[in-house]
Amino acid sequence: MAEEYKAERTITAVLKEEKQVDNVVRRLIDRGVPQEYISVMGQNFQSQTRISGFISKKDVVLGGLRTGAVFGSLFGSLLSLFTGVGVLFIPFLGSVVAGGPITSVLLGAASGALAGSAGAGLASALATLGMPEEKAAIYETRVKAGEFLLMAEVPANKSGEYQLLIESAGGEEIHVNESTLPRACPGKCNGVEDLSPEIRSHLSEQAQKDFIQSYNTALDETDDETKAEQQAWANIKDKYDEDENGIWSKEKVEVKN
Repeated sequence: MAEEYKAERTITAVLKEEKQVDNVVRRLIDRGVPQEYISVMGQNFQSQTRISGFISKKDVVLGGLRTGAVFGSLFGSLLSLFTGVGVLFIPFLGSVVAGGPITSVLLGAASGALAGSAGAGLASALATLGMPEEKAAIYETRVKAGEFLLMAEVPANKSGEYQLLIESAGGEEIHVNESTLPRACPGKCNGVEDLSPEIRSHLSEQAQKDFIQSYNTALDETDDETKAEQQAWANIKDKYDEDENGIWSKEKVEVKN
């Protein structure tokens, strides 16, 4: 029986070229890191110009464009390896293509740092995930300059091995976090107590219940936690606005003609 993969740390690095990202991702997968524990982010993926060709009308109807993210697979490229690929608008940075768990973290504002307030942006979001502020600022600057961010969630006893792999393939500004990226729930959400603190703290009591219902429904349909989390956040952003404390609590009023 294969040993269960246990992610405990997150390695983050900058790569200058998309082909380096492709190489690192494939090498990590070959060395045993499941693709659902790898995230990528950048503004200049070659696939970005072709994204519109892979969005179905159903994706748009589900609210992807209205929430600032586009769901759906991108084929024929590095991004086809990832579920939950999205186009996110990040304050002070602009549109960013992201794939993997980081997409849900940014889309869901699990950090509250993407609300558009003064100083908000990618650096603020990364800092709230436990990254040193100076390192987070470097990552934002380099993504803005057209480079790529890669994050791999790995077992603690293999973090050194994977760090060397990433470095040998061109990874720069490497940082190791002593934790993984926040997930909405450990599998299916059986109640509010299952919601991660990062998410629970940004939802009103009713919004928490709506999030869980949307998440579980999407998880039943897709069997994909990243997509389920994205869909749950899309539904929250359709139904609620944030209050002055960054909590999704103000239920939107439908305007009838």
